[in-house]
Amino acid sequence: MYQQVLAPLFGSLGWSALAASLPLLVLFALLGLVRMTAWKASLIALAVALAVAMVIYPMPADQALLSAALGAAFGFFPILWIVINAIWIYQMTVITGHFDVLQRSFSRISGDRRIQAVIIAFCFGALLEALAGFGTPVAITTVMLLALGISPMTSAVVALVANTAPVAYGALASPLVTLASVTELPLAELGALTGRQTPVLAVFVPVVLVGIIDGMRGVRETLPATLTCGITFAVAQFVAANHVSVPLTDIIAALVAAGATVLLLRVWSPSGAEPPTTANPDGRTQVLRAHAPYLIIIAVFVAAQLGPVADLLDATTVTFGWPGLDVRDAGGEMLSITEFKFNWLSGAGSLLLIAGLLTIPAIGIGGRAALGRYGATYRQLAWPIVTVMTVLAIAYVMNTSGQTATLGTWMAAAGGLFAFLSPILGWLGVAVTGSDTSSNSLFGALQVTAAEHAGMDPMLAAAANGSGGVLGKMISPQNLAIAAGAVGMAGREGDLFRRVLPFSLGFLLIMCLLVFLQSTPVLAWMTQL
Repeated sequence: MYQQVLAPLFGSLGWSALAASLPLLVLFALLGLVRMTAWKASLIALAVALAVAMVIYPMPADQALLSAALGAAFGFFPILWIVINAIWIYQMTVITGHFDVLQRSFSRISGDRRIQAVIIAFCFGALLEALAGFGTPVAITTVMLLALGISPMTSAVVALVANTAPVAYGALASPLVTLASVTELPLAELGALTGRQTPVLAVFVPVVLVGIIDGMRGVRETLPATLTCGITFAVAQFVAANHVSVPLTDIIAALVAAGATVLLLRVWSPSGAEPPTTANPDGRTQVLRAHAPYLIIIAVFVAAQLGPVADLLDATTVTFGWPGLDVRDAGGEMLSITEFKFNWLSGAGSLLLIAGLLTIPAIGIGGRAALGRYGATYRQLAWPIVTVMTVLAIAYVMNTSGQTATLGTWMAAAGGLFAFLSPILGWLGVAVTGSDTSSNSLFGALQVTAAEHAGMDPMLAAAANGSGGVLGKMISPQNLAIAAGAVGMAGREGDLFRRVLPFSLGFLLIMCLLVFLQSTPVLAWMTQL
């Protein structure tokens, strides 16, 4: 048995926090400065994390290695299991030609590739985030953007940056459900307060996406469409989170934003844009088949949330303690992350596999061809698979050894400045784990405790953890690997990291200022709407 120690180095929380940050510093330095491929950088960072755990923290070697094994297993299931099956569905549509049909159908919405990209990356991506989460929108929208003729690097950057504002309510609000569980705060109030933070980001994200694709000229030419998309998404997200349903928030916001943008395009188009294609050379049957995989995905995930179906699927879930792993927190309580939840039928990846099997007859692909694409998907994602499993191994070693708790506790000692730092803690958690759900699980209770000591509203601090966390997702090595692997750029995750880091930090600064002002009389009214 290992019990965490939060200040193992000279009994100093500051020095211990510096030591605990070494795996992250090494990982991001190798990615951003040395430009090392992600799988190599993550393996080196894992070695550093294990060394810190065993040398500086008094963690036995067997417990450290078992933690790494548990993290690697979690990296494959559920995370990679989702990505693999999502990209497999896409690959089947490519070889049958249905993806080309889908691309042409988007051109009938607008002849402007920039606006098509916003609808795909932001609106459709938000819908996928709402239903599945865990990397699914990045995996699918990246390749859809590539099909529009956007370069692989830009496609990956746009997909990653777009996957921000919707993340807090992803997978039917799983991050907030987890946050409510670990903090014992009401889900409805957490969801409502988060709905007074992330919509501020949503207003600007579509504008930023066009800027990434076409610079300031593109921003000016498409501003009516991007503002319509961002503002309607923000308003719908606020209204749904506060007055309708927390789990359905992103579904409502995505559909409202897409609908409002399409309506605008019927009466307005950007200057210099090609008129939308009105002719339909594919025929209604072909268009329906092209949309079928995504309609099937939505139908399968919606059906899986229905009471009787959800109960039936959940009955097959097996949860067990990872063999040999016995880790307690500083207070002596067993860590919940030492359990492995094997929801082999109800997990998002398994639902995507079911959707893929239903897609086979829907698009008319042969069984042998579909199986061949499945094998090709694994080969395409070989190095991203290594990267994601290794990064999650790092996260679990840091979490179980106490390195993550040390960093969080050190930041929580900031007193009055904690309101400003609170979103950074969530950002750090998602940067490490790639999941807002995991970050809320790690730091949710810590945020509440720190807020109480700092004289800050605990509800505001808890919500800030999730809202700040969404901005760490684009720089998480696992999501960088997913995006790079989806467009055949495995090995260039460092280049991708440098492209998205400024957006991550810029949005994070906005969120830090917003939460700080919400903790003061200046914007306190926002928390009472």
